[in-house]
Amino acid sequence: MKLINIGFGNMVSASRIITIVSPESAPIKRIIQDARESGMLIDATYGRRTRAVIVMDSGHVVLSAIQPETVANRFVQNEELEEEEEEDD
Repeated sequence: MKLINIGFGNMVSASRIITIVSPESAPIKRIIQDARESGMLIDATYGRRTRAVIVMDSGHVVLSAIQPETVANRFVQNEELEEEEEEDD
């Protein structure tokens, strides 16, 4: 299982991520509110401003204080490392 750092030492499973989006639009704000009301919201911002919203395949919504591009780059780097490991085997 590969983990992606989403800031402050918090990790999420790379294989469970559906999307990484910015929290600015009204539909994303509704997704966050619905997750909060249903107990499926995980706030990993440590009190800082939410900059990325990560939707997981389990229905959980994870809030992160780092930019979506940064999370996505870490995801891509993780995928490249995994491919290199497979080639070495």
